[in-house]
Order: sequence, then structure tokens, then C-alpha cells
Amino acid sequence: MSSSSSSSSSKMFVYPWKGVIANIPTKYENGRHVGESGTALKEDLTRKGFNPLRVHPLWNRKGHSGFSIVEFRKEWDGFSNAINFEKSFEVQRCGRRDYYSCRRPGDKLYGWVAREYDYHSRGLVGDYLRTNGDLKTVSGKEAEDRRKNSKLVKSLESTLENKETRLKEMETKYFEASQSITTLMEQKDEMIKAYNEETKKMQQNAHDHFNKISLDHERIRDHLLQQKRELEQHEKDLFHREAQNEAETRKLQREKMMNERATLEQKKLQNERATVEQKKADESVLRLAEEQKREKEKLHRKIIELEKQLDAKQALELEIQRMQGALQVMQHMEGDGDTEMRRKMEAMQEELKDKKEELEDLEQLNQALIVKERNCNDELQDARKELINFLRGVSTRAHIGVKKMGELDIKPFLIAAKRKYSAKEADVKAAELCSEWQEHLRNPSWHPFKIITDKEGNAKEILDEGDEKLIAAKTEFGDEVYTAVATALTEMNEYNASGRYIVPELWNYIEGRKATLTDGVEALLNRWKLAKRKRY
Repeated sequence: MSSSSSSSSSKMFVYPWKGVIANIPTKYENGRHVGESGTALKEDLTRKGFNPLRVHPLWNRKGHSGFSIVEFRKEWDGFSNAINFEKSFEVQRCGRRDYYSCRRPGDKLYGWVAREYDYHSRGLVGDYLRTNGDLKTVSGKEAEDRRKNSKLVKSLESTLENKETRLKEMETKYFEASQSITTLMEQKDEMIKAYNEETKKMQQNAHDHFNKISLDHERIRDHLLQQKRELEQHEKDLFHREAQNEAETRKLQREKMMNERATLEQKKLQNERATVEQKKADESVLRLAEEQKREKEKLHRKIIELEKQLDAKQALELEIQRMQGALQVMQHMEGDGDTEMRRKMEAMQEELKDKKEELEDLEQLNQALIVKERNCNDELQDARKELINFLRGVSTRAHIGVKKMGELDIKPFLIAAKRKYSAKEADVKAAELCSEWQEHLRNPSWHPFKIITDKEGNAKEILDEGDEKLIAAKTEFGDEVYTAVATALTEMNEYNASGRYIVPELWNYIEGRKATLTDGVEALLNRWKLAKRKRY
């Protein structure tokens, strides 16, 4: 060991290892001295590779004293960092001797490792070191570590021997138990296997014997009973359909008369519009309204007619099935030389042929009506879209207008913002909150709804009031914001659950509901009449 190492081993150091930083620049503010924080000094020393645990500035009644204590780890790598810390200052002639020998230290920092003379010194440094450390030599610390390590090794060796002995005993017992269990399990498996095979064979024989006796009999009996029930049910349905057809025929005649009157009124209306051709702008609005009314009435009539044709088709199908069943029964009952029965069969076959031709005609008519209904429905939807586009600019003070379904109302957010912020910030904060929650609404992954079943067994989707975001909105911003978000969520889920974007809808603001096409047409007519009165 070198002389310098021997000298270090015999010197007394403060343990846990500590360093002293002196001449920290301070300034006088608000009646006391302030200086650089311990955190800033720690970060600077860490960048230099000294890895201190913490840096503790020393304060007195006047404020920052200009001294700080640097604490290093208790292990030997902490001691190495402390020595390197001291050497870095000594290289720059900023060690302990330099500090106490210099009359004007300037603005340089001085640093050294805390030793015996620092420990016994008077002042803040000595007080802190005596309170938070002890004096130890390097050789004493090494001897203490060796004693601890030796004691720990002996304890671990004794524990290891005990564990090995216990492990050998357990291995012996495990081997003996495993051998015994293996023998018993093999015997048990052989007995169970023999018993299961014998039982399975007996059950299979009994099952096959029973099925062979009863299977064919049951199949034939069930088939005959099913055919009998189907024929009886078809006969009942046919009688019921015949009664309905008579009522629908009378209703169809009344509808025909009403359609003829509506056609006459339509022609009369067209002639009246032709007389005021010069008022093109007003007539365009009126024509759109009247066309929407007529298309809606026409669609209702076509739907009724389609339902009648569908009922007639179903009744005819039942009649054909009944006749086919009766024909099959007559064929089975036919005997040699039974002329009367053969004549009835031929008449029934002829009637069945006529019914099939009538069914084909009804199917063609049904398809034509379906196509016509779809076209009428498309025209009504186009008319509704045109009406929405026309009313987009109408003020919400009107009875009928266009509402953006799924769009948040900013008024509740403005009320909440005024409670939390000043009058100057309220408008900006309300706009930011409204925009933030509108983005939440557009997020498809947020779906705060749950499925419930009512008393009649129907499934229904309702808003989940226990959702975390909804509870947070109610707690933080109040009932107004919660109600606005819940309303917009419900609208968006109803109109565009998958796309999550705002949808314009024709709206009745007086009754707070979706406006019908009739409501829109009436509002359009009222606007036209008002504009006409103002013009004249």
C-alpha cells in the first residue's frame, strides 16, 4: 500500500460520506440572504459524475449562509465519488486550504470532503456534521464491513446446510409416496376400464333393441299427426282470409272513389297555378309544398294497396294449398269405376290451375307496387332533403326549422364558465369546453349506453348515467352541461351512431320533436302567404 493510501486509511472522515461546498454566491432580498438551491447544485454535480444523494444548503437567521453539505452514498462507490469531488476542486485550487487561506475568495466555489477538523469545527458546518454523522477511518470502515460480511456468510452457510438436509428428507418421502400412488392408480384405471367397457356394451345392446322396435312407429305416427294439424290450420286460415278479403274489397272501392276526387282536385290546382306563371319565385315554393303533400298521400294509398295485395296473395296461397291437400285426399280415395269422384277431381284440378294463374298475376302486381312504393318513398325523402336545405337559414325562433342533431348548445357551457372564471375569460373558456366535449361526442369508442329489457320482453338502449365521463361532467360543470351532453349523445346515437357526425333534421321547436313532412309544408305555405301579403 502506498504512503498516500496509508494516510487516507488513518484519517478520520465523516460517515456517511459528506462533502462541503463553500462561498456559494448569495444576494440580499426582502431582508435576508438567498442563494442557489440545493437541487441546482445537485444537478450540476451529477452532470460532472459525482452522483450525490442530495445537497443540503445551510441557513441561519440571516438567510443562506453560503455553505452547503453534499451527501454521498454510504458504500465505497460513494466514498470514491466524494474523493473525486474533492480532487476536482483541488485541481482548480479551490480546496479547503485554499478557501481558508484566501482573503478574497471572489465568486468561485470551494469544496472538500468533510473530515475530523470539519466535524469538530464551530458554526453551522460543524453542527450539521455532528448531528448527521460520525467519524470513521477508511481502515475502520473496511474492518467493519469485513466483520459484517463474515457474519452474513456464516449465517447463510448454516441456513443452506439445514435446507439441504430438509430437501433430502422430503425427496425421500416424495419418492416413496409417488411409487405407492402410481401403483394404486394403475390398479384403479384397469378396474374402471373393465367396468366401463362392460357397462357400455350392455347399454348399447338395450338401446339398439329399443330403437329398433319403436323408431319407425313413432316417425310414422308423428308425420301423420303433423299433416293433419297443418291441414286443419290451413282450413281455418282460409276461412279467416275470405272474411278479410270481403272487407278489404269494400274498402278498396271507397279508396278508389277518394282517389278520383283527389285527381280532379289536383287538375284544378294545376290550372290555377298556370294562371299565375309570372310569379315564378312564389310558385316554386308553393309547387314544392303541394307536391310533397300529394306524394305523401299517394304513398299512403300505395302502402294500403300493397297490404291488400299481400293479404290477397296469402289467401290465394292458402286456398291453393287447401285444394292441393283435398286433391291428394281424393286421389287416395278414388276407386275403380268411380266416375263421380273422377269428375270432381277434374273440376278441382281446373279450378286449381285458375287459382295458380291468378296467384302469378298477383305476384306480378305485387312486385310492380313494391317498385312504385320505393320510388314514391325516394321522392318523399328527396323532397324532405330539399325542404331542409331551403329552411337551413331560417331563424330558430320560427316554429319549424332545421336542427343539427348531435350538436352541443354553448349556452350551458357559458353558464358553467361564468361560475368558475372571470367575465373576460368566460366566453373563451366556454368555447373551449364546448369544442372539447364535441370531440368526445365524435369519438366512436365512447358509447355510454346500456341495453335493458322492458316488462314485455323488448330490448331497449338507454343512456348509462353511471358512465365516468358523464359523472365527471355533472360534478365539475353542473346539471346544465350534463343535460346538454346527454341530449346530444342521445340524438347522435339515434341519427348517426356509427359515423358520429352532426345530421341536419327538420324540427318542430314548439313541441320539441322531429317535424313531419306535413309540418314542413304548412310552414312553407305560411311563409309564402306572409310574403305575398307583404308584397301586396
